[in-house]
Amino acid sequence: MEPFSKKKYQDKVESIFTRFPSVQNVLFKDAYKPGLENMLRFEEILGDPHKKLRTIHVTGTNGKGSVANMIASALSACGLRTGLYTSPHLVDFRERMRIAGPGAVELVPEEYVYDFLCRYEADMDALSLSFFEITTGMAFKWFADKEVDVAVIEVGLGGRLDSTNVITPDLSVVTSIALDHCALLGDTLEAIAGEKAGIIKPGVPVLFDGSSTRAAAVIRTTAARVGAPCREISKNAF
Repeated sequence: MEPFSKKKYQDKVESIFTRFPSVQNVLFKDAYKPGLENMLRFEEILGDPHKKLRTIHVTGTNGKGSVANMIASALSACGLRTGLYTSPHLVDFRERMRIAGPGAVELVPEEYVYDFLCRYEADMDALSLSFFEITTGMAFKWFADKEVDVAVIEVGLGGRLDSTNVITPDLSVVTSIALDHCALLGDTLEAIAGEKAGIIKPGVPVLFDGSSTRAAAVIRTTAARVGAPCREISKNAF
């Protein structure tokens, strides 16, 4: 691997935008690669960092990024070193993964990104990973390497087949659900809620927005089927 430089870092990051499908430069249908098989194989190559993390998993149609940020802020205010993985970034690629602790926020270092992309380039090619699968693996590994106390993980798209769904979290959160990405997730609220509810794991508590009675029914049914404690959060809950 060639030594790090700012120019080489920028070129390497640009290469994953151009070589691997990203929703920021192609259509969702071309960038979205449903299924967990390749993600699990990539995680195995990385040493299964997702198994070393305590996590909170956040999905939904509206507000999932805001909710993930608020949860991370609350946890860090309690003194926990908290990883936060969200997408997309606005200006800097490194915005996607950061660690918040008491009094400080740390973005993933450029050197770490460069080393990761160089070290696992052949594996990324061999598995034909998507941009999101690559960044998800990078986030899990960085959080594990930094030994965060907890990581808040925002789903990229849907839930059931999203790359982030390899984790078994301590808590699942489903924000409000509406019609979105219907070509990929289904054309009814019930179908979309079913995809979002795919992050619910056996025995793992789930908090959900109950403003849509149709979506809420799907979430309750899914939680009951897998034995996940379930609590509705709405504007009338407090």
